[in-house]
Amino acid sequence: MVLENQKHLFDIPEDITYLNIASQSPSFKAVYEAGLEGLKQKNQPYTIKTSDYFYPVIELKKLFAKLIDANEYNRIATIPSVSYGMATVANNIVLNENNEILVIDEQFPSNMYSWQRLAKKYSAKIIVVKAPKTVKQWNEDILKAINEKTALVAIGNIHWSNGSLFDLKTISTKAKSYNSLLVIDGSQTIGAFPFSIKDIQPDALICAGYKWLFGPYGCAYGYFGSYFDKGQPIEENWTNRFDSENFAGLTNYRSEYKPKANRYCVGESGSFIYIKMQIEALKQVINWTPKAIQDYCKQITKKPVNKLKALGCKIEDDNYRTHHLFGIKLPENIDFDALKKDLFSKNIFVSFRGNYIRISCHLYNTEADFKPLINCLASHL
Repeated sequence: MVLENQKHLFDIPEDITYLNIASQSPSFKAVYEAGLEGLKQKNQPYTIKTSDYFYPVIELKKLFAKLIDANEYNRIATIPSVSYGMATVANNIVLNENNEILVIDEQFPSNMYSWQRLAKKYSAKIIVVKAPKTVKQWNEDILKAINEKTALVAIGNIHWSNGSLFDLKTISTKAKSYNSLLVIDGSQTIGAFPFSIKDIQPDALICAGYKWLFGPYGCAYGYFGSYFDKGQPIEENWTNRFDSENFAGLTNYRSEYKPKANRYCVGESGSFIYIKMQIEALKQVINWTPKAIQDYCKQITKKPVNKLKALGCKIEDDNYRTHHLFGIKLPENIDFDALKKDLFSKNIFVSFRGNYIRISCHLYNTEADFKPLINCLASHL
């Protein structure tokens, strides 16, 4: 599939250069309208049926399972955040003293704090694989660091600040050879970069829903493999128990959870407003396909990347990064504060992450959107 520009589906003014979906996605019009429909339903609660608490959630799980190439929608949990998902994972892992938890340098906090607590609880060690000069070397260092002490590898598909691409398939194979768990934060790739549960076979995949999946802020998804089938949720949500659809019998308390990952869904996950928005968003992303989105982003960024490199900016080689999200490393002598103010004054929206400007684009962008950014950087460089 070859995609054309989709800006007509969004409400982004012509004078705005939005290259920051990795922080927060804009809603396309169908998602906005779905949210309004949810508000109308809440405004008329007598129209809410018992089935509305359950069936839309099942539809949403099926859509996310399809997106990540998972066979069973019952392995999907609807959750409010990545930190909630990682806390759920950590709650169901028992370590031995001196076991190792492998992470990468400057990992996003929501994929770090739970592991720090887990390591402290069991006197285990956090092993941080530092970033070398090349991403190729980084992948090699990650593989070397996995050994008989490694109990858990917690990593993203890419580095969230600059798009450095990790070889998850090879990492997964190495981790499994030592019976290590593999937990992936897919927040910056799922929806915009191809991913298959069948290929990678992670034990858990946790993903924010308000970035590349165009959901509202406060939604996320979790895939939980068979290791977690009999685990303990971090809260006791009544809808996660067997026969919870029978409102008249809710006080016939059931000890059995619904199968597989259903036990990990957050309370009130059937939010009438959120679920409607999430369903419309995932339908559209699936229709576009992550591969076509990635190809489109590669096409519109090819010439701008070459121009930025000509200005002296450092950008990772195409084969070792993604195209929907990548970092621009600037010379150390640049005045970052002045650059930030200048970009903001010109309605150019990007993120500053460490020594990088993080660029994140989508189908509402064109090659022309990079011209204001390049001109602004040129004046400071």
